Amino acid sequence: MLPLLEIAASAQGQDVKLSDAVDQLASRFKLSESERTELLPSGGTFKFSSRASWARTYLQKAGLLEAPKRGYFRLTQRGIRILKQSPVKIDNKILSQFPEFAAFQGKKKSPKVESGDHSKETPIESISSFYEQFREALATELLDRVKKCSPQFFERLVIHVLLKMGYGGSFKDAGAALGKTGDGGIDGVIREDKLGLDNIYIQAKRWVDKPVGSPDLDQFSGALSKKKATKGIFITTSTFTKDAQASLKDYTSRIVLIDGSQLAKYMIDYGVGVSVMDVFELKKIDSDFFEEDI
Repeated sequence: MLPLLEIAASAQGQDVKLSDAVDQLASRFKLSESERTELLPSGGTFKFSSRASWARTYLQKAGLLEAPKRGYFRLTQRGIRILKQSPVKIDNKILSQFPEFAAFQGKKKSPKVESGDHSKETPIESISSFYEQFREALATELLDRVKKCSPQFFERLVIHVLLKMGYGGSFKDAGAALGKTGDGGIDGVIREDKLGLDNIYIQAKRWVDKPVGSPDLDQFSGALSKKKATKGIFITTSTFTKDAQASLKDYTSRIVLIDGSQLAKYMIDYGVGVSVMDVFELKKIDSDFFEEDI
């Protein structure tokens, strides 16, 4: 917030475009391109741009900046007074001395600023952080439940997840090879698309603790070669060793690895084994609605 206020001061009373200020801030902090384009966990919004926007909002609510028009801001007399005090930084504690900011946060006089990491996050980031914590806890619980299921149930589960992800065919078609012995370790086959132009072969291992090693992948790769298959998916409730991951480059068939953690996340994303508990909508101002024809 302090660098943003200083940018407003350097404009010497002129309006500052927020997008220009974001570029100046990025240069000041020497951000790399990947840091500039890092997304919030919810996706769709760049984290740095979001923080700059919220910094402007906080400074406006405290009366240190004002918004002369959409997408622009300007330094106020109160902002000038704060800068003359040569603050080392500007945070919520400094802004909370102003009743307008306290009212914005829904607090009365002399608010107590909470400590901890979340006090440094924007509201959107806090919501995203709590959502990710809830999601991680759900994924852990979900994986524990899957590990307790039978191997036959697990094989059907992975087919169900892949179908939900948009791969073609029906559960009946995809499950035709499930549980068959003497098939070289292949547990299922699914169409890559609804036209059935190519097949993807599946190996499913419901292992609790034992990691999948390169010998297991070697066997799966050999089974794919016998089928003259070019694509395979190896899914496990466990993990893959580093040797197993490194061996992927040696196979003629392309094999994708999905460990237990990733499988649980796919189940959440595509609604397999979970149900919606509640829905919260985050809304923003529809600027187009307030445009008046001249």
